Amino acid sequence: MSMTFPPVEEQLHVITRGIEKIVPQEELRKKLQHSKDTGIPLRIKYGIDPTGIDVHLGHTVPLRKMRQFQDLGHQAVIIIGNYTALVGDPSGRDEARSKRLAEEEVESNATTYLTQVGKVVDISRAEVHRNGDWFGKMSFAKVLALCGRVTVAQLLTRDDFAKRYRDEKPIFLHECLYPVMQAWDSVEIRSDVELGGTEQLYSFMLARDLQAQENLNQQIAVMSPILVGLDGVRRMGKSLDNYIGISESPYDMMKKFMQLPDAVMKMYYELLTEVPLAEVDRLLAGHLKEAKVTLAKLVISQYHTNDEANAAAARWQAEIGGEALPTDIPDVVLDSTLLTDGALAAVKLLTTLNLCPSNGEARRLIQGGGAKLGEEKTTITSHDQQIQVTDGLLVWAGKKKYCRVRIG
Repeated sequence: MSMTFPPVEEQLHVITRGIEKIVPQEELRKKLQHSKDTGIPLRIKYGIDPTGIDVHLGHTVPLRKMRQFQDLGHQAVIIIGNYTALVGDPSGRDEARSKRLAEEEVESNATTYLTQVGKVVDISRAEVHRNGDWFGKMSFAKVLALCGRVTVAQLLTRDDFAKRYRDEKPIFLHECLYPVMQAWDSVEIRSDVELGGTEQLYSFMLARDLQAQENLNQQIAVMSPILVGLDGVRRMGKSLDNYIGISESPYDMMKKFMQLPDAVMKMYYELLTEVPLAEVDRLLAGHLKEAKVTLAKLVISQYHTNDEANAAAARWQAEIGGEALPTDIPDVVLDSTLLTDGALAAVKLLTTLNLCPSNGEARRLIQGGGAKLGEEKTTITSHDQQIQVTDGLLVWAGKKKYCRVRIG
């Protein structure tokens, strides 16, 4: 069916937001123009391996781009990598994966993935394929023939393999198959554009070579920057416990957002929201805490309701801001024999309750006014202050660490 598309410049304005690299760049304009002239949509590929059960915000960066392509009228093609997941993606890794997933585990994960992906991409308008549909039918002779199209020298141009080779770290043969398999996916589904991170450039370019060998139109790589995780440094990832999952509760997502370093907020606004960049700059030039709350609510409301996002923000403001007590205060038992006339020195109290890892840390917290007592948050004023400890006493070490004392 012939489609009507917006002007090419309008499409490029949408597509290029938050994109680090397009290879080859000028070909994208030509493909968009040809698509507009013929009314035939481009085939936009994104592959995801079901190596876990949580889709996180790092995954949503290319998924959001795929949705933008859909809204412009193009065809989304999702690859569920149930066979590539058995190998494990080596991209960006400086060592082999310590654990390979079993086929049953991959299949179990895959059943939850599409439900989560459907929160970003319109699944009803997308093609969905599992690459096991073609790899599972390949004879060993066909696998050998496919491998015969790629040289070892080509594989060693990958940054991750080259680094491991220089460092004399092992590169296992099955890992070398991953980029070949990913590239062949593009041949099978005849992709015009492939979405992903910048670390995927080798596989994207290998796909172009294989498509040319099959006399197909060559795909264009549209690559996003790598979304950093909660530490603001390393890539967001499940294995690093450094992620915000889109199926987490609104309040859990809010708490994680508020842990983000201020320096990464512009990246998050650009990659995860539609807020105009001039408006982002204005927000970040103002009160950063308010800008972070706004960011969190905008993203959370994409995967939950607006009311749930607002409620999560209000709860966070109340609990962490001190207007109400947290609902998850842990009880910590304190040995009564440590008390002298029912009292304990402030530093000793904080370390014994494991609110501070050392005496020095406890002293610095007290000097900074961050150690407090009771629901009224009375400030501890001296490191040798004798604290009268009663059963149920609430002790605070900053805003995020607290416990209720139980005398035992």
